[in-house]
Amino acid sequence: MLHTPLCDLLGIRYPIFQAPIGGTTRPELAAAVSNAGGLGSVAISHGSPDALRAAIRRVRELTAAPFAVNLLLPWPQEERVAVCLAERVPVLSLFWGDPAPFVSAAHAVGTRVLHQVGTVEEAERAAAAGVDAVIAQGVEAGGHVRGTISLVALVPRVVDAVAPRPVLAAGGIADGRGIAAALALGAAGVSIGTRFLASVESGAHPDYKAEVVAARETDTVFTELFDVGWPNAPHRSLRNSTYEAWRAAGCPPPGRRPGEGDVVATHATTGQPVLRYTDRAPVAELQGNIEAMALYAGQGCGLIDGVRPAGEIVAALVAETEAALARLSALARG
Repeated sequence: MLHTPLCDLLGIRYPIFQAPIGGTTRPELAAAVSNAGGLGSVAISHGSPDALRAAIRRVRELTAAPFAVNLLLPWPQEERVAVCLAERVPVLSLFWGDPAPFVSAAHAVGTRVLHQVGTVEEAERAAAAGVDAVIAQGVEAGGHVRGTISLVALVPRVVDAVAPRPVLAAGGIADGRGIAAALALGAAGVSIGTRFLASVESGAHPDYKAEVVAARETDTVFTELFDVGWPNAPHRSLRNSTYEAWRAAGCPPPGRRPGEGDVVATHATTGQPVLRYTDRAPVAELQGNIEAMALYAGQGCGLIDGVRPAGEIVAALVAETEAALARLSALARG
């Protein structure tokens, strides 16, 4: 059975973490992944503390298994961390900042802390802060990307730097062969986002899911283009009409980009406009030109063949990983 020390640390059956991708990671997705034996997650870095509390309680209505809440640290998160700890969230997942101020308080209530990094130095700082596990994110990853190093180069270095602390590999992993490769590099688990984005339970807009399924590994770009709301933050997304128009204009800086200030979509319930170049991922409640928005996706998108229930995705990933490891074991035996 696919089992690593990370499973014992987090109380999960399989070492598969459903990475957060903005508003697309709903309680229904987190619960489905956790019920299937992985670690589901929700991400509410900008919503109200009450909205976060409601999301946590909704996950608990849907699963008794461990799950995670992800928070982004470029913004003040003290109130949201307080909600997580008051609710005794099993796992707190942090990214893009210093986790040190939150680790002791989390451990005091039994909450495990994961921190995602893009360099060895950042991993060492996270380990020194006392996090329970480190997520090493390669540049192949979709969404916002902290570093510029490939997964195959980064993971072994981080594993060596923070041992015996478990390391999860993130970036471009979308099937069991990728999981087996990550384990061979020394990782104790994986963090997978894009594959779960294209799931039935994901809150991503149907057009967004369709774009991810249709994409190949050559269709992603590493850029800072979608920066309205989060400037100077590199990310990987699919090529789309907004990107191509910007390229055709000679890649001008913010303030001189084509269509800047255009409203490309609106929220069906609130009527809130979404501007071109916003950092927001397209969620199901939006109406408009979804294709023109930030379609975050990792380079593993070419391996995604359809939108499937998250539980089926976990089961397939496990079966594929075990088959890949069996092939490697047979090769080792000669």
